[in-house]
Amino acid sequence: MTTHFISAEVDLHDTAEELHSAIEIELQKHGEPLRWAVTDVDVDRQKAVVEGYVLVEASPAAA
Repeated sequence: MTTHFISAEVDLHDTAEELHSAIEIELQKHGEPLRWAVTDVDVDRQKAVVEGYVLVEASPAAA
């Protein structure tokens, strides 16, 4: 297993629960989210920038 740093943009949502869910879904596209933070918000574009670390399974070829 390895960790990877991810930076992603997600749409802002009406509630904190919806935003949290959208962030988790976006990070899960890259691996298992370990920790993340919203680092910027663009109100005009209605986007949040999220940076975090995900855990990725090592491929069998790399083992």
